[in-house]
Amino acid sequence: MRLLLIEDDDQTAAYIVKGLKESGYVVERAADGPSGLALALDEIFDVIIADRMLPGQNGLAVVEALRDAGRRTPVLFLSALADVDDRVLGLKAGGDDYLTKPFAFAELLARIEALLRRSGGGGGGDESRLAYADLELDLLARTVRRAGRAIDLQPREFRLLECLLRHAGQVVTRTMLLEKVWDYHFDPQTNVIDVHISRLRQKIDRDFDHPLIQTVRGAGYCLRDDA
Repeated sequence: MRLLLIEDDDQTAAYIVKGLKESGYVVERAADGPSGLALALDEIFDVIIADRMLPGQNGLAVVEALRDAGRRTPVLFLSALADVDDRVLGLKAGGDDYLTKPFAFAELLARIEALLRRSGGGGGGDESRLAYADLELDLLARTVRRAGRAIDLQPREFRLLECLLRHAGQVVTRTMLLEKVWDYHFDPQTNVIDVHISRLRQKIDRDFDHPLIQTVRGAGYCLRDDA
């Protein structure tokens, strides 16, 4: 799941981004209204988290412009403005939810999950569950099962498997994995992908009759059922 955070305060943004990434989300951050709007229009996000008070263009104007452009991405407003009238203005501008500062991070996560449930994953359909062969991944409950057996994954492993499942039957290159799972836009010349794929294989394939995670030499990896 990809989230966009539009927040001008560096300390607040760092806190939110760190927590969301630890929870398994891919996060992009914009520090002002115009750059946030540009990202929201140019790329696909499952949820947008926007501060009300932003330099260049306030959060209300950003969301109004987004809705005028026909984008229905769920928006969660963050704001120190807690009056009823302020919350109403946020919702009327096109926001889907409104959370006042300061807030508990657990509540922020719960609000994001609720927006994802309402939007069906943000992709125009029900994408809360991904499945291939006897492997199932629930994006909202953050659970993985193979042949009905629960498998415990770390956040990075979960994101790696999600990427493979979204492209099941297709080759996923190292560059794709670096961009989608690690947010790297270059090859750091490390074996980070190989190490995580090895760990994922130990959990997904080790105790089953046939492996699903295949190495495509010189290309990348593929989730494929050769049974």
